[in-house]
Amino acid sequence: MSYLHQIIALFGQFAIVTTSFLGYPGIFVLMVMESMIIPIPSEAVLPFAGFLVQTGKFSFWLVWISASLGSLVGSFISYYMGLYGGEKLVRKWGKYVFLDDTDLIKTENWFKKRGEITIFIARFVPVVRHLISIPAGIGKMDLKKFTFYSIAGAALWNGFLIYVGMLLGQHWNLLKDYTKYISLPVTILIILGLVYFVFRHIKDKRK
Repeated sequence: MSYLHQIIALFGQFAIVTTSFLGYPGIFVLMVMESMIIPIPSEAVLPFAGFLVQTGKFSFWLVWISASLGSLVGSFISYYMGLYGGEKLVRKWGKYVFLDDTDLIKTENWFKKRGEITIFIARFVPVVRHLISIPAGIGKMDLKKFTFYSIAGAALWNGFLIYVGMLLGQHWNLLKDYTKYISLPVTILIILGLVYFVFRHIKDKRK
């Protein structure tokens, strides 16, 4: 097992213990963390909660509401981190990672034109959903649109995971085992994208 999978597994165990002891407030806190840069896998939190729904210990609707509100609050925190800190960070330290005002303008234009679909789809993609709200804040995406598409995507994804956990019952962790094969390729694609970004900027500056 890779170091990445070991780290995800540790956070998954933490999620199970938190859900077991704290119930709905625990699910809310875990999903706040999941929607930020903390790698709490919703694939470990919500299928397990779905299993507890299936046993009668939890209510589907209360789990779904707790999880979706947590997702939205975590997304808001990340959004405002990007909105109030991202631009200053780029202007102060961006030159060391090949970022400048041009990239800020591109980010803002992207979220003006494609912010809705970007935020909505990102809720279904492992790794990306932990990060996407920060660039949305940096890009000054309209808050009403950000809120609507964040909660729409999160509610659908959360409901799906809870329902799958109910169907799988005591085998709920099978979903987590399958999704790890998706998380690794997505992480690799993000890294390759960053490498391409750096080399493109180096090439542009040489020109």
